[in-house]
Amino acid sequence: MINGVIKPDWPAPANVVAMSTTRLGLPEFEGASQAPYAYFNLGDHVGDSPVAVAENRQALLQHCDNLQSLGWLNQVHGTVVHPLNEAISLPLDADASISSTPGMASVVMTADCLPVLFCDQAGRQVAAAHAGWRGLCDGVLLETVKAFAASPDHIMAWMGPAISSAHFEVGPDVLAQFLDHFEGVSKAQIQAAFSPSPSREAHYYADLYALARAQLSTLGLAWIGGGEYCTFADSGQFYSYRRDGVCGRQASLIYLRA
Repeated sequence: MINGVIKPDWPAPANVVAMSTTRLGLPEFEGASQAPYAYFNLGDHVGDSPVAVAENRQALLQHCDNLQSLGWLNQVHGTVVHPLNEAISLPLDADASISSTPGMASVVMTADCLPVLFCDQAGRQVAAAHAGWRGLCDGVLLETVKAFAASPDHIMAWMGPAISSAHFEVGPDVLAQFLDHFEGVSKAQIQAAFSPSPSREAHYYADLYALARAQLSTLGLAWIGGGEYCTFADSGQFYSYRRDGVCGRQASLIYLRA
């Protein structure tokens, strides 16, 4: 991490720029949001001052070299992948976007859900996906990979900050959904990602990172990495909806240099 910005350690092409923000802002701008959204909230749907959010978003745009626009989405826990071939003035209902236009960033917001950034090895396309447990189970990562012109074995994926299995307790309904609908992953792999709760019967601690990695691995991606952060445990760096309820959102974004 460099001054509040996390950059993937991955073998992406030189023209690919990727990062995740934190609540600590940027080297040149701490953030305009006040508690409980302090400091660098990028979500415009959480009750924060619209003026503060707009200031934070503009600071992010200016921070990124050669970035012309940020493709903000209205995330609905679905599987739609929106192509960013031209600047969009209003958020569209989608949980992933893909861009082949230099200077146009794919971006998702999270506060426990899993952000996944993708690029192809040729540096021609990039994508960002928002994977809460519902979207992950229903196939948002599969749909994002399918949207690439390149074959999966020429695509890389980096998993950004999300809630870790130590703090993501779920009920039996979530496990049942994955066992019934999670495409390409064996039941044994799914079960391994759900650790029984020692204190609550029929409850589990779910590992979003392990589930995402298992599914992406079945596609034969060229590289899969990330997954070392916990938004719940690290209140100094990250917003967490499960921990705080009312809170801001960090962003994960990726784009091609113009």
